[in-house]
Amino acid sequence: MTGSGVVAHMGAGGESKMEKPNIPRGESRRILGVDFYTGDVDGAIDRLSSGGLLVVPSAPSLKDMVSNESYRQALVNADLAIPDSAFMVLLWNWLQRDSLIRLSGLKYLRQLLLQADVRTPGNTFWVMAGPASARKNLQWLASSGIVVPENCIYEAPMYDGEIEDRALIERLRDLHVKHIVITIGGGTQERLGLFVKRNLKYRPAIHCIGAAIAFLSGDQVNIPDWADRFYLGWLFRCVSVPARYVPRYWSAVKLFPLLWRYRDKLPPIQAVTPAGARTEA
Repeated sequence: MTGSGVVAHMGAGGESKMEKPNIPRGESRRILGVDFYTGDVDGAIDRLSSGGLLVVPSAPSLKDMVSNESYRQALVNADLAIPDSAFMVLLWNWLQRDSLIRLSGLKYLRQLLLQADVRTPGNTFWVMAGPASARKNLQWLASSGIVVPENCIYEAPMYDGEIEDRALIERLRDLHVKHIVITIGGGTQERLGLFVKRNLKYRPAIHCIGAAIAFLSGDQVNIPDWADRFYLGWLFRCVSVPARYVPRYWSAVKLFPLLWRYRDKLPPIQAVTPAGARTEA
């Protein structure tokens, strides 16, 4: 059993089974088997005040939940998932005639960084994508009045396959911080967050916010508030580095048939045949 009261095991055909986190009815939408929080940003911050794992799935990553079992497990075992993906929200509202409101990871991070306990030196541990990202992010945090001690900074290695980062766990056990902010790429950060949650004996708040801080620090293109409100962050990224982001966001169209077919149900995991074609397991 995880710290959130979520029980997960494998059912027939490789389908993940779990008892969902205790989110009151009316405050979530189950989409592809994941309970997405539908409250406001202050409510999301409050829910993580007692610890747990927060994920912010993007559409390009969400499509992989049928082929990447460890990513899938991270989503269904998160304590809070916020609907950051504009593409997912628009598709869901169209298919279900719903009025789900997007809550962006950028908006969440801005509000998180206003919290006194997050700003207190030594209370928050930052997992950075690498030296260059860490330098820019830390400079921006310092300019915003947030001083991060050197022992609360961790430059993540390139994770290959299943995540097993014992060095990170030892650091976190020694420091016993209240907040852990993970700023690495989507699809990996969620898996790392679940690994951390399952390997610590206490319950910190683990915020998998990905590139959100990079939009503020200048490590990636700046996304103005108005662009974030109008679901245009993806366009700013595509224009800034088209060779990198256009193929990434184009791949997200694979999310459409998943939503069309499964709606609120968790899709079955797929296996890869020797020829490379995917089949349902």
